[in-house]
Amino acid sequence: MLSWQNPTTAQIDSTFRFYFYDQRYSLFEALPRTQGKIIMLGNSITNGGNWSELLNNSDVLNRGISGDNTFGILNRLDEIVSLQPSKVFLLIGINDLARETPVEVILNNYRRIVSKIQLESPETRIYVQSLFPTNNDFDHFPRAQNKENEIRSVNKGIEEIAKEYGLTFIDLYPHFLDEEGKLSRKYTNDGLHLMGEGYLKWAEILREFFNE
Repeated sequence: MLSWQNPTTAQIDSTFRFYFYDQRYSLFEALPRTQGKIIMLGNSITNGGNWSELLNNSDVLNRGISGDNTFGILNRLDEIVSLQPSKVFLLIGINDLARETPVEVILNNYRRIVSKIQLESPETRIYVQSLFPTNNDFDHFPRAQNKENEIRSVNKGIEEIAKEYGLTFIDLYPHFLDEEGKLSRKYTNDGLHLMGEGYLKWAEILREFFNE
């Protein structure tokens, strides 16, 4: 896979870069650079949401890309900061875990992401969201299964980074658990991604932060 001298000097994991990533990224690059919008930034879970409808807000831009990880976000962050968004809602990391990226590397990439946004778009308010739980009763995404300890470690680290950098941490994780501590079947049909009810629940949680 990859080799690291230490957790904070990781080589770039280029596995995020496949045809769909390039399709979406080229679209984002081609769109008008309208500034001051609200950006939903993440992977397939973000990509799957019709955010302007879910939040009844035409200023919301979906910048999710299926399969993306923290390295992919870093790779396309110039496009994000060029928009000088009013708010960025970031959710990323499960694909890093599925590719066996160490938690320390993921969290260091989070620091790099938020540092760049704060430096190059200083008026942007950054909201970092916890990773969702998963449900290993499904067998669709075996590489992302049995990662709950790592997910909780990433979430704890994200919360600490939020405090360190003066960000808002949004803890989605407990809202989506069933009685067994797994992503509830009410919200998923594959153990990883969300169904409609899951997106409605997510939007309900986010709404108060959109109104700030």
